[in-house]
Amino acid sequence: MKIYIILFFLAMVSKTGIETPDFNIIKKFKDFELRDYGSIIIATTTMETDFSQSNSIGFQRVASYIFGGNDKNMKIEMTAPVMTSFNSLNKNKQQISFVMPKKHNLSTLPLSKRKDVTIKEKELGVVAVISFGGWATEEKANKYIKKLKILMENENLKTSNEIIIAQYNSPWIIPPFRKNEILIPLYKNIK
Repeated sequence: MKIYIILFFLAMVSKTGIETPDFNIIKKFKDFELRDYGSIIIATTTMETDFSQSNSIGFQRVASYIFGGNDKNMKIEMTAPVMTSFNSLNKNKQQISFVMPKKHNLSTLPLSKRKDVTIKEKELGVVAVISFGGWATEEKANKYIKKLKILMENENLKTSNEIIIAQYNSPWIIPPFRKNEILIPLYKNIK
């Protein structure tokens, strides 16, 4: 019984106190949903290596920015999710990004001391989203990317080439309580 109480407590701690981006649910399907995020501000770095190294090294780069590695030595609150995004045509070039707190805009955020970390606005727009638990390994993420693409195809939704893996939890949260998502922006027909 004690183990269940501890696990429940850990689950509750893992879900509180971290800001996440706002979105509107456009439509819920059986296994996924469409959301509109509009735009967000991110601190981001680009990595050209494998998934695991990109996440580890990229996280450290962007974390240095929010922990004061910027021109104002300002500490910036951690938010969720940490996003790994890439073009499905080039999986070895990935962007690791932290979403900036909503209270900030581009003019209130400091510049990074690192040349490989930039602050920018990202138009997420309408995305298809599927959730999964556990660790967001490359193998597991690929499984859910494939599943989401099939589900979207079944609903006649055109995908863009961008894939986003969103990880919501700190590393010490155990797998049964971890939340991850795959986001695939809908294809934008620009005229």
